Amino acid sequence: MSVSKYLLDANVFIEAKNRYYGFEICPGFWTSLVDLNNNKSVFCIDRIRDELVAQNDDIKDWVENRSPETFFKQTQDQAVFDSFQAMVNWVYSQSQFVQAAKTEFASVADGWLLAYAHANGMTVVTHEEFAPQAKRKVPMPNVCLEFGINYVNTFQMLANLNVKFIRSTKNPK
Repeated sequence: MSVSKYLLDANVFIEAKNRYYGFEICPGFWTSLVDLNNNKSVFCIDRIRDELVAQNDDIKDWVENRSPETFFKQTQDQAVFDSFQAMVNWVYSQSQFVQAAKTEFASVADGWLLAYAHANGMTVVTHEEFAPQAKRKVPMPNVCLEFGINYVNTFQMLANLNVKFIRSTKNPK
């Protein structure tokens, strides 16, 4: 049985930092991302990296100083370009989405993340949800379903990878 390889959306990092896995309250989450990358299970892409370092916060520090060089995959690959073009063509052919949503999809990292996952048989990790009536944004799960890309949220990924965070009984220094 093959183990899924996961590709993280920017919202995985941002939600974790801002809510349930902040650097101060759950450093194990961030360490586990490094460990999972070292085990060749979890990755991201260069275009998401660019979005994350533009935030100029704790995530930028983690990306620049603690994430492995292998964490952020390059999207300059013909198979990725071909998948991206097919996805953009599909999005533009869908009358449900307003023009601004189509333009945004073609210009932000989301489409590239999906294209990389499609070209490399990976599972996308995002907190976006399938929204069949969406008009003002192209939800990533909608594209995933159209192109046969598996997707999960952070919690499903962690469960699938048997990641557990155990409370430390040590006093912080």
